[in-house]
Order: sequence, then structure tokens, then C-alpha cells
Amino acid sequence: MPRCGKPRIGELDDLITGKNMNILVIGSTGQIGSELTMKLRAHYGAQNVVAGYIPSMPPKGELLESGPSEIVDITDAQAIAAAVDKYHINRIYNLAALLSAVAEAKPQLAWHIGLGGLFNVLEVAREKQCAVFTPSSIGAFGENTPHDNTPQDTIQRPKTMYGVTKVSGELLSDYYFKRFGVDTRSVRFPGLISNVTLPGGGTTDYAVEIYYAAVKEGKFTCPIKKGTYMDMMYMPDALRAAIDLMEADPDKLVHRNSFNITSMSFAPEHICAAIKKLIPNFEMTYDVDPLRQGIADSWPNKMDDSCARNEWGWAPEYDLDTMSEDMIRILSARLKK
Repeated sequence: MPRCGKPRIGELDDLITGKNMNILVIGSTGQIGSELTMKLRAHYGAQNVVAGYIPSMPPKGELLESGPSEIVDITDAQAIAAAVDKYHINRIYNLAALLSAVAEAKPQLAWHIGLGGLFNVLEVAREKQCAVFTPSSIGAFGENTPHDNTPQDTIQRPKTMYGVTKVSGELLSDYYFKRFGVDTRSVRFPGLISNVTLPGGGTTDYAVEIYYAAVKEGKFTCPIKKGTYMDMMYMPDALRAAIDLMEADPDKLVHRNSFNITSMSFAPEHICAAIKKLIPNFEMTYDVDPLRQGIADSWPNKMDDSCARNEWGWAPEYDLDTMSEDMIRILSARLKK
């Protein structure tokens, strides 16, 4: 089982193979959590992955029926500790957070969940000897960050509450690793595009909404202006990254919190062109949202993810064209029934 600090002899093999792995996913019904929980159950065994949720967002359907679930509010340290004890948890995926645009509307709540919640998770992990994955984001950078080939280690001065919580979370996670030996790991996710989960208030949501609009209506009004590049990733690659990093040999990790990872960088006109290859009559117009555009302008155009590639073998499988083909195929089958 993975413990604080280096595993004992034989434990690393268990960590890498998933033997005796008991996982708690906090925020299991959210944008990433709902898909990651199912992926983890397929990988480690359904009964070994607990879907933690809040009463206002209970699991449904296959997520509810395929494995154990438990009310786990990230702002309640006692509830987290109780779930860890009940299910003998040794790895926590902490996915509870407000997305970027929502966080700007509710900054106090964003801090309470993002940092207060993370502190609770890390304290429980320290006491109960758990490994912790907490996603960071391209939002952890800011206007003064180099926007092209953004380095792994560079200036991070975001001006959004979402970004502030992500930078603070990276630092806090590193502190718990260095000070207490808690096995903390993280990636800076780019915009994530899913064919399963609808957007939840992020700046890159347009890159999901456009596919739904293309299939249902054949047209889309884009809230991000032409020429605005942002890193993006198809959800299957993101889920694999979250699993692969936690299975990586800790002795090979120079960085921990948090790794740049990306698979593609494009502007709205590029995703429009990719869709038109598949739906020739598709049309897109612009109606720029100043809030989301301002956030997008402060984010990298494209990150350098060479550290993730070198330290734990990160390699995406999808690019814009292959993702577009998969999205249109799946959504067409689902929405045109």
C-alpha cells in the first residue's frame, strides 16, 4: 500500500500494479470525477473505488450502481477521515473545486472548497497514510507567464480566484510532501473536452459546447474571440494521465505539484474547421464574453510538457482531428436517437 514517504520493500510493486488499492474519489459526480471514478473502477475493481459526493449532487445510474458511494463533503474533515477508515482508503483523488468562471462569481466559496478542502484532505492523508492526487490547471499561470511553450517552472501570478487557489494548492501539496512525506501528485490540466459530461462553468467550455451545437443545430455562437489559443485535451487522455501519474515510480519524479500536460493547442477557428470536415454545413459566429475572454487571455497558448513526458512517460493519444471524429461520432449516435 502507498504510505507517506517512500514505500516499504514490496509496497512499490503493489502501488504500481494496483494490488490492495482502495481509492476514494472526492467530487465523484463532477466534470472529471464522474468519468474518472468509472475508469478507476474498471482499472482497480469496482468495489475498491468509493464515489464520494455531496447530497446536492448524488451519483446516479451506473456511477451509483457499479460500486460503493459515500457522502463526503470536502469541507468536513471528520467525514473524510470516517470514509478513509470505513473503506481502508490508501489513495485519494481530490476533485472537488469550482471551475474558473464560477469561481470568479463566488470567490469566497472557491477558496473555502479549493484550499480549505485541500487542507482537510492533506491532513487526513498525513494522519491515515494516504497518497493524494489534486488536479491543478492552466489557470495557475497568469498574464506575466510566458504564453508560448510555457515552462514547467516559471512565474505564476494569476489574477483570478480560480488561479490563486490552484497555485496555492500546488504549494500546499508540495509542502505536505516535503514536510510530512505525504505522497502528493498533480497535473496542470488544460481545457478538458468530454463526450459524457456537460460543461460546468469553465473558460474552455466553448470547446465542448461547440460539438453539441454542431450535432444538434449545425451552428454555434462562440464566446471566445478568433485567434485565442488555449491548451486542450480529450477526456480519455486526461483520465489516463491521472492514473498513470499515481502509478509512476516515485523515485523518478523530480516534480510533483504540478506537471504541465497537454495534447493540443488551438483557437476557435481551428476547432470550427475540424468540425466542418465532418459537418460541411456547420457555421460559427462570435459573441465574445468579456469575463471568459479576459481569463483566456491570461492563460498559456501552449505549455511545455517535456517534464511529464520524461519523468513518467506522459504521451497523449488524441489530437484535434481524431478527437473531433470521436466526439461527432458519439454525439451523433446519442443525440439523434
